[in-house]
Amino acid sequence: MNKQERQRVIQELIATRPIGSQEELRQLLAERGLDVTQSTLSRDMRDLRIARIPSPAGIRYTSAVAASADEGRATLASIFPQLFARLDVVGELIVVKTVVAGAQPIAEAIDSEGNPDVLGTIAGENTILLICRSEAARERIAKRLLALAKR
Repeated sequence: MNKQERQRVIQELIATRPIGSQEELRQLLAERGLDVTQSTLSRDMRDLRIARIPSPAGIRYTSAVAASADEGRATLASIFPQLFARLDVVGELIVVKTVVAGAQPIAEAIDSEGNPDVLGTIAGENTILLICRSEAARERIAKRLLALAKR
């Protein structure tokens, strides 16, 4: 099985059941006939932007693909509280820190909202830069994000 097929199976497993550890995921892959090393699995998870998040049932893995399986995209309200770490502001800019691999899904959710106050986002592994139209727009967006974080 090639890398793309293996990663498709990983995404399917994460989207269809709660998985709390790499070892549990590795065992599920082995049940499907995929014998992968821990280092290969770690690389695949990094490539797929899979993150561990708290859930009512405990810690589990999620990805941008798994989080958005129902509607094509994850809503900001549905993922922000689990992936958010902290927020800082300056001028027309907001810097959002997230858990590891949390920046991409949040930035995509922000972009998909089409908020006219947001000119754009730039996301890394765990940091998002939001560029706002004005300082007043930045205040509105920061207030909303902080409210979502408290959910």
